[in-house]
Amino acid sequence: MGHWVFLTLSIVTEVAGTTSMKLSDVFTNPIFTLLIFCFYGVSFYFFALAVKKLELGVAYAIWAGVGTALIAIIGALYFREGMEIGKVLSLTAIIAGVVGLNLAVG
Repeated sequence: MGHWVFLTLSIVTEVAGTTSMKLSDVFTNPIFTLLIFCFYGVSFYFFALAVKKLELGVAYAIWAGVGTALIAIIGALYFREGMEIGKVLSLTAIIAGVVGLNLAVG
């Protein structure tokens, strides 16, 4: 079960790194620029721990899919980016895919 915790921590820190990238204002804000590399480093560490037990393709699909969905939600809520019906449907498809992968793996 710890591998799922590691994957979750990897996703959360990757999302924090991507959010920091937006907040770094193209690397002009030194604090957020530093946070990008810190969060991504921690994310890859946790991902490496997760794939010791999880299938690589499944873990990566979940990592990328959930991360993408969370970034889109953060973009809409925090950065006031658009959330048109096409985005909502696409995010729904990503979530359905992640659920399907989890059910297939067991």
